Amino acid sequence: MITYGGNLDKPKIQVSNVNLWYSDFQALKNVHCSLRERSITAIIGPSGCGKSTLLRALNRMNDLIEGVRTTGEVIIDGNNILDPGTDLVTLRKKVGMVFQRPNPFPLSIYENIVFGPKIHGGVRGKGHFESIVEEALHSVSLWDELKDKLHTSALDLSLEQKQRLCIARLIAVKSDIVLMDEPCSALDPQATQRIEELIRELKKNYTIVIVTHNMQQAARISDETGFMLLGELIEFDKTEDIFTKPKEKSTEDYITGRFG
Repeated sequence: MITYGGNLDKPKIQVSNVNLWYSDFQALKNVHCSLRERSITAIIGPSGCGKSTLLRALNRMNDLIEGVRTTGEVIIDGNNILDPGTDLVTLRKKVGMVFQRPNPFPLSIYENIVFGPKIHGGVRGKGHFESIVEEALHSVSLWDELKDKLHTSALDLSLEQKQRLCIARLIAVKSDIVLMDEPCSALDPQATQRIEELIRELKKNYTIVIVTHNMQQAARISDETGFMLLGELIEFDKTEDIFTKPKEKSTEDYITGRFG
């Protein structure tokens, strides 16, 4: 049973009784949590505990895996995204995802950013696209570095620049929830610090959910933290409370290094 002692005002995402199976294997078990708007929520736990599965349930990326079945509710802005009639293209525009390894398209920097706006429509004219590119790159502190290289390949960027570019793509399509699955695991410590600073800055305008194996990272950047074990969300609370006065012994054991 989840233990929660925080005061979550204005939930952006409400997860209720979510269960998920990969064929016969149950990966999520009766998960409940509320995620605040314009906050950073970290999901921690040992490998195989269901962290990434829960993250992908928030924009139904698990649907791409054969044999997946999900029950329960995930309410985002008043709508249950698990309803069969949910428009998945619109959902994944609203709830964007940044992966463990940066995955820019094999296109120019410019085309990476305008790809989404072109697909989703509603934007016309070269000048408008140029303003989108500039705004998105400014948002991830890449404009000064790349403004004279917009038509060079995104594949030539450093790992950190690629990850920033992937975040800029979400900004360009006006995502307002950003899911991050181990976004710093491929980066060196200095690049990790800069991405963490960016995440904190993005919180001003976005709701962010991050899965991380790095407990120090969770402690540094998140407002709330959830601890998962064997498919269950064991405890969910303010990050400070999770790390200084956890209510569940298994949470304490994990954060003190007794297992995991």
